[in-house]
Parts: sequence; C-alpha cells; structure tokens
Amino acid sequence: MRVEYSELSLQGTRDNNQDRVGVAMAQEAALLIACDGMGGHADGEAAAEIAQRSVTERFLQTPLPLLDPLGFLHLSMGVAHQGVVAYGAQVPIEHRPRATCAVCIVQQTSAYWAHVGDSRVYHLRAGHVRERTRDHSHVELLMREGVISAGQMQNHPMRNFVESCLGGEAILPEMAVSSRHALLPGDVLLVCTDGFWANLDETLIAGAFVTLGLSLADTLMALATQALINAGAAGDNTSAAALRFLD
Repeated sequence: MRVEYSELSLQGTRDNNQDRVGVAMAQEAALLIACDGMGGHADGEAAAEIAQRSVTERFLQTPLPLLDPLGFLHLSMGVAHQGVVAYGAQVPIEHRPRATCAVCIVQQTSAYWAHVGDSRVYHLRAGHVRERTRDHSHVELLMREGVISAGQMQNHPMRNFVESCLGGEAILPEMAVSSRHALLPGDVLLVCTDGFWANLDETLIAGAFVTLGLSLADTLMALATQALINAGAAGDNTSAAALRFLD
C-alpha cells in the first residue's frame, strides 16, 4: 500500500489546544484520528489525549490488516469512551471531561471510518466530496430536516451543541460506523475537528487537494490557515490529518 499522509494541529486564538490528531502507519494499514476535547467541560484536553492514545495503541497492537475493521472501530471507540469516563469518574457528571472523535482506517483498497460528535471524516475524490460523516449535533439535524441550509450551520447559535461524545455518562454513546468504501488512486481521506471544517466551505476543502498543486502537508496548512483567518478572533483549535491513497 503506497500512500502520502500528513497531520497538523494549530492552537488558534484559544488559551490551550484541546485537539489531538494523529496518523499511525504500518505496511498493511493506516489509521487517522482526530479528537476534540469539549471546551465547556473540565479537562477536555485530557479527554482528547486519552481517546487518541487509546484508539491508536489498540490499532498498533492488533494484527494487520484488520480482519474486522468495522468491529475494531466500534470496540476501540467503546474502550476509549470507558477510559475517558474512568478519568472523570470523581467529578460531578455535568463537569466530566468529554471529547468528540473521528477515526478512519485504510487498508488494501478500502477505507472504513467511525465518529462520535462533530469531528468529521471526509472521503474526497477528484476535487469533490464523495462522502462525509454526519455530525451528532443539533444543527446537523436541522439541516437534514431542511430547516436551515448547509451554509447557515456555520453561524447558527446552536452550532456547538453536540448530542453525542466520548466521556460523561458511562452508557455507550451513539456512534456512527461506516460500511466499506472502495478507494481509487488519488483519493484523499481527511479527519478533522470542527475548528477546521466549520470555517471552510466544503467545495474549498475538496478542491484544495487538487487545484493548489501543493504537497499534502502544505495543502493542510493552507486550509487550516484560511480557517483561522475566516474565524477571526473566535479562532478555535484547528486540526486535521489527511492521507492520499496512491495504489
């Protein structure tokens, strides 16, 4: 499996960086992960760190290629949730650490992904969004019901209201696990936090990996920088990891 990959995480105008993003590579498979500690809860940074480390370590300790990638995603995110819950067990439930999470596995000629909250996975092909995850958020629900447009999501007063996350209550949260997605040479898989996607038009995100003519790392930096410019004084932590499938 030949791929190109890169990752970045910018602090923006926040006092600290509660995002965690990473790529784990092996000859037979790759894992991309983006986690966002929820700023309204204590120790959001720790929650993101626990989730990212838990899933990544489990991936690297499992024989590759994965025999059951969808089962791996469901189980590993459940274990990550348990880890975040355990970390905050002594804190009143309304203040317990929480995080959103998006994970993508690439192996052989396929991609599989899962997410909880509003960190996203994008499957990009030839400058277009072929697939993207649907946020566990109130504004995503409003958009799917036709109450608001995709453009209105970015500035909606309830944009940051996330309906599912890792951590908090012990019960397993709602998480979405994809089916298998076939890959073609040149396809890009992107995982990112809301500080990245919320301040960029989807057509700009998809087109940048084709039209800019830059390396994957430079394309991510150009997009993240533009996201922070668009956000202005409210610039959130802005993080993403991307992988281009070659063959």
